[in-house]
Amino acid sequence: MAKKKTRTRKDKSETSRSKKTAGATRKTASRKMRAAARVNDKVKAQASKPAAPKQQPMTTSEIGSARSEGIRLFKVAGRPTKEQFILVYGERGPKMNWEQRAAAGVPAEKFQAALAEKAVSRPAAAKPARTTKQTPTVPLAGA
Repeated sequence: MAKKKTRTRKDKSETSRSKKTAGATRKTASRKMRAAARVNDKVKAQASKPAAPKQQPMTTSEIGSARSEGIRLFKVAGRPTKEQFILVYGERGPKMNWEQRAAAGVPAEKFQAALAEKAVSRPAAAKPARTTKQTPTVPLAGA
């Protein structure tokens, strides 16, 4: 923060008051005034923000049960790959949880049916052809 070049009458009176009450030098008093101004700005900024309701953290058992439920739904959906999630749900598919995916219209139980629909709707030319890479046989030196 850059220092002010000129001080107003109000600044001077506050500086002299803090010098008298705290027994500080002019330099220290002006530093205290700048610090107080920053604190006041922070308090005003916090007061203007609406307080967001704090969410209670999950207990260890709740975390474990939520994770196991997600894994169960993953198995029900047929253990889909990341590409399959993208194909059915769009770009955000892999990052969604199962509740969000169900809200998007395809719950875990209907994932394979939706995947079959999407795969049929894609033209066959769009699928990459499988190729096998064979290594050439080299004759042995002593044979």
